[in-house]
This record gives sequence, C-alpha cells and structure tokens, in this order.
Amino acid sequence: NTALTSLDLNNNSIGAKGGWAIGTGLEKNAALATLNLRNNQVGDEGARAIGAALENNSTLTNIYLGSNGIGDEGGQAIGIAL
Repeated sequence: NTALTSLDLNNNSIGAKGGWAIGTGLEKNAALATLNLRNNQVGDEGARAIGAALENNSTLTNIYLGSNGIGDEGGQAIGIAL
C-alpha cells in the first residue's frame, strides 16, 4: 500500500497475534508514517515482532504503544530497532 500514511488501531484488543500481523505489514509497507496501537495488549511477543519489522522500515516516524503490557523484553526490542 502506497497511499495509507496513518493508521489508528487504538483500543482494538489485537493482542500478540495482532502485533505479529502488524509487524508483518510493516515489513512490506513503504508509506505508513503514523501508527497508533495504544491499548491493544500486544505484550512482549507482539512488541518483538514490531521491533523486528522496524529495523527495516524507514517510513514510520510516529508509533504509539502505551497501555500494551510491554515489559523490558519488548521494550528492548523496540528500542534496538529505533
């Protein structure tokens, strides 16, 4: 998708599986600049998938991950990617 630049999935309860799906999408998407995933409980597992995708994604400039139950492990995965 080259047209979608902002995606707001706030409060959708996507969980870890949704985090993996988002990660897969981010690996392929070259247009998304803003992603709001607040309050989705992606946890460490989902955060690791998102972090792995962010290592190769240069278009995403804003990501909101508050209230997702992300602990140290998931936070490190995101931090390393950034």
